[in-house]
Amino acid sequence: MATCLEREINAFLWLALIGVTVFLLGKLAKVFQLWIKARPLPGPPCPSFYGHAHLISASNLTDTLYKIHKEYGGVVKLWVGPTQLLVSIKDIELIREVLLKAEDKLPLTGRAFRLAFGRSSLFVSSFDKVEHQRKSLELKLGSKLLERASLIPDQMLDCIIEKAQSAMAKGAVDCETISLRLAFTILGSTIFGDVFLAWPNAIVYEELLMKIAKDACFWASYGVTPFWKQGFWRYQDSCTKLKSLTHDLIKECRQNCNSGFLWDFGGHDGTGYEPCGEIISLMFHGSLTMAALIANILARLVVHLDIQEKIHSEVVMAQKVRGRAYQENFGLMPNLVATVYESVRLLPAGPLLQRCSLRRDLNLKNGTVIPAGAMIVVPIQLVQMDISNWGNDALKFNPQRFLSGTDNRCIPDQKESLTGLTSSVVTEPSPFEAFFSFGSGARVCVGQKLAICAISSMFAALVGHYEVCTYISLFSPC
Repeated sequence: MATCLEREINAFLWLALIGVTVFLLGKLAKVFQLWIKARPLPGPPCPSFYGHAHLISASNLTDTLYKIHKEYGGVVKLWVGPTQLLVSIKDIELIREVLLKAEDKLPLTGRAFRLAFGRSSLFVSSFDKVEHQRKSLELKLGSKLLERASLIPDQMLDCIIEKAQSAMAKGAVDCETISLRLAFTILGSTIFGDVFLAWPNAIVYEELLMKIAKDACFWASYGVTPFWKQGFWRYQDSCTKLKSLTHDLIKECRQNCNSGFLWDFGGHDGTGYEPCGEIISLMFHGSLTMAALIANILARLVVHLDIQEKIHSEVVMAQKVRGRAYQENFGLMPNLVATVYESVRLLPAGPLLQRCSLRRDLNLKNGTVIPAGAMIVVPIQLVQMDISNWGNDALKFNPQRFLSGTDNRCIPDQKESLTGLTSSVVTEPSPFEAFFSFGSGARVCVGQKLAICAISSMFAALVGHYEVCTYISLFSPC
């Protein structure tokens, strides 16, 4: 009996050993396959077994990619680890093709924010799993919220200015902090309605959201959930508190019928995604994206007072023509919209677009093959500030490049807008013009129209009542 048991145990151990060996050999074969497929791609030689990880962490990645692209061409590779390949693409034609074919994201991104916010379609790696959900979300953002975002009510503007002045009264506050507060208030009131403006926990919610998002990637980087660390449990408590606050706010909005957007938002169509996770994800990504853009526009208006005066004249004229509904008529304020587009071009919310093809290799028209699983990045700042794409003044702030019917070399005369018959028409940018600030292809930003519309409305209301200047009190009455 003992001999029989011994044989069974030995057989089990041998099977386990063979299984583990086959598994590891499969992993090793994939690594060698990745190395072989990546070999034809141009790029600097690896200084060590760990690739260029030290180079990327020690300096700005955009500057590093600029030097490498200048030496090796429009497609370059960097090994950021023995099994992690980064492929950067700067050629416009190839960027369009890659963004259409590469529909996935790296798994770490989804895991990081799923741990923090819950299940959300915005962070799922595989595009096939969330294609329907993303289209549904884009329709909801483009219909139910776009109209509200295009009309900044006086109550919202008063709340924004009050918070900004209150923050500055407590001490020196930088432009980024003020911009984040503005973006958070705009997005919160757009999604949740007027209830958000009177919500006493708004500031606590914002600080908690930013704190959790900052630590999300660190805790998600563990291969095994670190239950043994006290810091992880404190992080989990913060996530639970954030979700609880979100649930309370959603419940209050639904009771007041204040935002029809929340009634049919996520989690009720069998997809399994949490309404709370979707809402928090929208608030986080939307706030950071809009805050970066608002900070850039504020800085530009302070430096270019002539453009600020031009926008103010457009707003005054739009108020005369349309009354209180002037913010819904951006056609009457072409310089405002052009300023927003130009600010996005020069300083996008993120310096890189990141994509990935998890299942299959990408075969590009020029013969380039990008292995499956490689991290594909598009250095947006390099592309959108390249003189070959945008002319010799690509590095300069010139909103007139997005206006047709005017001389791009100068600002039109102020009298033109005061007549109400401006000859300027905004030309919307597109990926075909090397404009990728909101992405392109299948993973294009679902809230780009909402962001542009809300920020334009906010600045129309802001510039119409205040002057943006460099004084300690950032907003001073006209």
